[in-house]
Amino acid sequence: MEINYLFNELIEYSYKNSLIEDIDKIYVANRLLDLFKVESFNFEEVNAIRPINVILDELSEYAYQNNIIESNDVTTKDLFDTKVMGLVTPRPSEVLNKFTALYNENKKSATDYFYDLAVKTNYIRMDRINKNITYKYDSKYGMIDITINLSKPEKDPKMIAKMGAMKSTSYPKCPLCYENMGFSGDFNRNSRVNHRILPLTLSGKNYFLQYSPYIYFNEHCIVLNKEHVPMAINHDAFNNLFEFLDKFPHYFIGSNADLPIVGGSILSHDHYQGGNYVFAMFNSKTVKDFGLIDNVKVEYVNWPIDTLKLTSKNKDELISLADKILAAWKTYSNPEIKLYSETDGIPHNTITPIARKEGDSYVLFMSLRNNYTDELHPIGLYHPEEKLHHIKKENIGLIEVMGLAVLPKRLVEEMDELKIVLLDSSKESLLDSPSLAKHKDWYFEIKNKHQYTKDNVDELIKKEIGFVFEQVLECCGVFRFGNHTLEAEKFINCVKKA
Repeated sequence: MEINYLFNELIEYSYKNSLIEDIDKIYVANRLLDLFKVESFNFEEVNAIRPINVILDELSEYAYQNNIIESNDVTTKDLFDTKVMGLVTPRPSEVLNKFTALYNENKKSATDYFYDLAVKTNYIRMDRINKNITYKYDSKYGMIDITINLSKPEKDPKMIAKMGAMKSTSYPKCPLCYENMGFSGDFNRNSRVNHRILPLTLSGKNYFLQYSPYIYFNEHCIVLNKEHVPMAINHDAFNNLFEFLDKFPHYFIGSNADLPIVGGSILSHDHYQGGNYVFAMFNSKTVKDFGLIDNVKVEYVNWPIDTLKLTSKNKDELISLADKILAAWKTYSNPEIKLYSETDGIPHNTITPIARKEGDSYVLFMSLRNNYTDELHPIGLYHPEEKLHHIKKENIGLIEVMGLAVLPKRLVEEMDELKIVLLDSSKESLLDSPSLAKHKDWYFEIKNKHQYTKDNVDELIKKEIGFVFEQVLECCGVFRFGNHTLEAEKFINCVKKA
């Protein structure tokens, strides 16, 4: 397709999706001429506007064929097509002005606009997100979500070599820093030319709201501190969560834990994650109702990772009790169940907090976490056991605490190979191959649980993966070596005495 037509198609897409106004069209055309080293432009009728990823793919291919970019690998094309979209993405001030006007009328309409903008500008690459394998598993704790992440592109060996040869730089300090907005990126860091963020004030400090480019659930957002300071679970963190809910009551908001192993995110930059989604944790049933403590309803819920649910219409009273529970948990030990709050002066206890609104009440889920390690468990006693690493080895962070598994891409090919063996046991020698060896014990564990056929093998494998993830979460439960309910009661009694 001719480059002039592609320019027109991109301009028309941008106009129809309210990224630019009619007066902006010739300006955008001239900027495209400069970027693509083309000498002239003519407006022409566009028959039908194709998806933005298709338009950008053809523009990137033209750039490669005409030596504007040196390679057609995914990384190079991503850096280039983001630069293209930067030409039609509204300036940060324009986005803020429109968001503010909408927010003053309806808070949800404002976030709808901001999220829609992230999709339309291809900052959230929905064509890739839609490739993710997602399904629900009916666990004994409720319907948990399973996702096999296929949306993050893999870098080829040439790009990896270029990354290694690049000069190291500390700007921006990390992928979460607000300086990423408009940043061109390189082979080590993603381009953020079409990235927009909105300023927020939480606990009197400057924060920003943005969306995750690789969303794992509806409107997956990130709230980041303007300053590059470490994460910390404390009074300010609790206060930030509830101030955010006052601003966006239709969202939930939570934080990863602030210690290694149990903190599944970038611990070096203070941030939170939220969105417009109902996780299985939110519907978990009550195992033990402790009634009112300091005017706040406290429940121990039926969840694999030991979790307290605090509910109150008064957020200040709720935060005060959360402070009290956190302080008690940081020093709580029970050697009888291998639970140690600290060893050699190193702290092990922290929490993963998640806040949301239920009607006119504030709710805080406090998942108790511990990162103790020993010689037999060098990556954590309350971490997925080694026998489960064939499915999930990585740290269990906020998203998975709530009941959404983010599993590695390798599982797609490995499960296709495993299906062959499950359908024909005469091929069990394949289990010694590099890709299946890690699954060998699991295969013998599940092979006689079902009658596998071509019609049901895919669903049964999904079910067994879900069961493994359920066990992964159970491994992270801090009371796993005792009676969960009794241990929760012991801890709550310590809170009451504090």
